Amino acid sequence: MQQRQLGQNGLTVSALGLGCMGLSFGYGPATDKQQAISLIRAAVERGVTLFDTAEIYGPYINEEVVGEALAPVRDSVVIATKFGFDCDKPGQVLNSRPEHIRTAVEGSLKRLKTDYIDLYYQHRVDPDVPMEEVAGAVADLIAEGKVKHFGLSEAGAESIRRAHAVCPVAALQSEYSLWWRQPEQEILPLLEELNIGFVPFSPLGKGFLTGAIDANTTFDSSDFRNSVPRFSEASRQANQRLVEVVKGLAAEQRVTPAQIALAWLLAKAPWIVPIPGTTKLHRLEENLGAVNVTLSQDALGNINRALAEIDVVGDRYPAHLMSRVGK
Repeated sequence: MQQRQLGQNGLTVSALGLGCMGLSFGYGPATDKQQAISLIRAAVERGVTLFDTAEIYGPYINEEVVGEALAPVRDSVVIATKFGFDCDKPGQVLNSRPEHIRTAVEGSLKRLKTDYIDLYYQHRVDPDVPMEEVAGAVADLIAEGKVKHFGLSEAGAESIRRAHAVCPVAALQSEYSLWWRQPEQEILPLLEELNIGFVPFSPLGKGFLTGAIDANTTFDSSDFRNSVPRFSEASRQANQRLVEVVKGLAAEQRVTPAQIALAWLLAKAPWIVPIPGTTKLHRLEENLGAVNVTLSQDALGNINRALAEIDVVGDRYPAHLMSRVGK
């Protein structure tokens, strides 16, 4: 497995990580706990070192699964988790007050069965708490040895600059893929300027870019894609053109659509580390195969020209969640 560095302070991780959320939360019923643990350990055996979770996933359940799965190999992996919500209140209430961050980290440490968190993200920018206070609180946790590196999730450029001025930001986590390229406009140049790594979640478009989803697909009632405009039946029908382009490129390269989508991200910059999620071993192995897919400059040019001709239909979040990103 190839290695990449996030940020300026030497956080080295596998070129592809594992997003663990879907094992417990968001995409329908939770995976059986032992099956989830087996999948995470299979990822370790195949060279993955970056594992992503959050206290809000469940809430709490996903951290417990990740903690149990990684306990035997704790010193050889990088665990990333997130704070920023009051998980005891319904409706995902934001809370990044310094005193709450301190309470949150203690809970995460216990659930993750560890005495330090490698990468601690603010899950969403809290408009009621100055970013300097948030970064200062995490800096204190770093000084105490409870956290190794500071991260932000879905933050906008101003918030990133303000946080980084107080406590070096190792990584920004945000959505980025062949069908969501907005980070290219402002965020990627800023991250390169500040030497901050980028960890794209949903690099496979929440499954859409694999070609396994079409207008006729039905989702479990608890699957959050039911509420995502981009996953309405009409949007899925309209967006099939993008999938067909990816399938065609995959056929030319003799790889899978998922591998094309991941290889495209890996080729963007050496400080980009996608974290695709899955519940299936064969999909895990397929995804990891993307590190061995090399896209030539001609191939990348063909992809970019094809993308420029396609307008993806539908927002990536419902309105109430869109209002929380890019702040």
